Amino acid sequence: MNLENLIAVSGLPGLYRMAANRSNGLIIEDLKTGKRRFASSRKHQFTPLESIAIYTDDGDSTELKNVFRNMQQQMEDTPPVNPNASSDELHGYFADILPNYDRDRVFTGDIKKVIKWFNFLNETGALQETEDEKATEEEE
Repeated sequence: MNLENLIAVSGLPGLYRMAANRSNGLIIEDLKTGKRRFASSRKHQFTPLESIAIYTDDGDSTELKNVFRNMQQQMEDTPPVNPNASSDELHGYFADILPNYDRDRVFTGDIKKVIKWFNFLNETGALQETEDEKATEEEE
């Protein structure tokens, strides 16, 4: 599961791949269409998915890729709920996926965004583990 070049761009829906870096912004590629466009750093903020983490009860946090891995492993037993479901359903689902998430600091909007991102990345095949990652997990 490689989230390295995937970014969320403020003001734009969905997820993008960083195609190139320029001094005044980024050239981003839409994951659905493959179209590239320039996004100015004056107008947008860029958040790499690999830098996102979910708060946990122990005062630490869990990387987003670990949350996605848990969601993928439990997909047959606990399929992702609809992002438009009630707040209680969303928090219940997230408690199944990440039991020790901090209920005070992880908001309903955050859970919706994680579920939407997971569904989108799962559909596009971006969450498939590479051979290197599988070998690393087996060594651990």
